[in-house]
Amino acid sequence: MGRMMERIRIFTYLLLTVGWCTACMDYGPLDEETIDFPPGSPRVYVVNEGSFMYGTASLSCYLPQEGRMENEVFARINGIPLGDVAQSAVVRGNSLWVVVNNSGVVFALDRETCRLRGAIRGLTSPRYMHFVNDEKAYVTDLYARAVTVVNPRTYEITGRIPVSSGEPDSRRHPTEQMAAYGKYLFVGCWSYDSKLLVLDTERDALVDSVEVGKQPNSLGIDRYGKVWTITDGGYRNETAGTETPALWRIDAATRRVEKTFPFRLGEHPSELCLNASGDTLCFINGGIWKMGVKDEALPEQPLIPDRGTIFYGLGVCPRTSEIYVADAVDYVQRGVLYRFSAGGEPLDTVRTGVIPGAFCFD
Repeated sequence: MGRMMERIRIFTYLLLTVGWCTACMDYGPLDEETIDFPPGSPRVYVVNEGSFMYGTASLSCYLPQEGRMENEVFARINGIPLGDVAQSAVVRGNSLWVVVNNSGVVFALDRETCRLRGAIRGLTSPRYMHFVNDEKAYVTDLYARAVTVVNPRTYEITGRIPVSSGEPDSRRHPTEQMAAYGKYLFVGCWSYDSKLLVLDTERDALVDSVEVGKQPNSLGIDRYGKVWTITDGGYRNETAGTETPALWRIDAATRRVEKTFPFRLGEHPSELCLNASGDTLCFINGGIWKMGVKDEALPEQPLIPDRGTIFYGLGVCPRTSEIYVADAVDYVQRGVLYRFSAGGEPLDTVRTGVIPGAFCFD
């Protein structure tokens, strides 16, 4: 998911590079293990970013039927660390794909065993992966000024779709989350940007764009063919200033903005998700909020109050609509996963790795 904390960590790193590099963790060889995953049991993977430049990214696996969490799954099974800043994960066929942002790699794991099967390397700053078919997928990127086209069967880069406008850095279109509508793919541009790009997946070409507010950080498409995105309004110290964050509804067929739902200036909404039936939105804005796609106004009260926690990641189960919330705690120690019913009733609380940021449902 785009997040303000990544910018904060990058800035801190630039100031403290020497001190941090001498303190970085140096993993030696790791012992390989076999983890007991019950056959056919639902799994929820938690992608833990880890501390920037410390190489402490990790993959956790939560088994909701047992209420059991297995942490450091990638390292324990494969005997190597996952890398630096894990960003997202997606399941396709018999593989689980894990995108590791600062390491510039996408790992393919066996869906049943989590054993490493292959890797796509040579990426600049990968963020999310979207499958067009079994032989073609797109990988978005924070800095590459292009969406990378890859062949998942061969783990090769087969092309790139340029997205830069040729203007200064503010218009370089750093690409983030994706949502498909027929042969077209809507792609959010987060950091210092204000566009949703439209790609033609048959031609591997940029064909259109939609102007929204500053920094669309998450998006999805509902059951009625409407694209939803949240814009966070920009960074507080940005020279161009900030604007009121908002929730946007765009018609996917016409690519026209239909309605804007403004938040309060200074709020930081993020992590837009849809429920299993595609008729309800969930998002973070301090607490967890829930809103019907037919509603004409933002909700007045959160479904789940924050109570002083740092809600950092959000996922909604595509089968049950149960709500999964990641708490980053203090961005240093291990985080927490909170599991709620679709109605917001607490079901479970378990520990994760450092800075849990994304969920993948299998």
